[in-house]
Amino acid sequence: MNAPAISLEPVNDAAWLNDFIVEHWGAPGVISRGHVWTGADLTAIRAMDGEDLAGLVSWRADPDDWEIVTFDSLMPGQGVGTRLMEAAIELARRGGAKRLWLVTTNDNLDALRFYQRRGWRLTALYADAMAEKRRIKPSIPESGHFGIPIRDEIELEYRL
Repeated sequence: MNAPAISLEPVNDAAWLNDFIVEHWGAPGVISRGHVWTGADLTAIRAMDGEDLAGLVSWRADPDDWEIVTFDSLMPGQGVGTRLMEAAIELARRGGAKRLWLVTTNDNLDALRFYQRRGWRLTALYADAMAEKRRIKPSIPESGHFGIPIRDEIELEYRL
């Protein structure tokens, strides 16, 4: 199988990003460490395979720290996620950030593997964080990948 010819482009449309978040994250906002982020709060780049959306990464930038808020590869195993992550890292470096960070849930074993293989480090465990998130966003399921109960958030960072 040939690898897709991926191009990266900025997302300059908050309404489009909101629609993407609703479709892929199940609600108009993404909750991270107690904050609800919408497309208007985020900067994003999308990966395109010709006319087809192949993935997206979004973040919010503070002067020293950039938080990756959403990260989606719609073509797993094709290098799309790697391309998006490399682009986000390069943009953060150029933007003067000292680190990137993100949170994922304890059941997301594929994400934990993906990030750690690319140099991300586990930095914090927020035990039972999902109970608070469910008060804000009741649609979060009780169990996730591989039938694992979704209870905790795990923070990872990438030092620049």
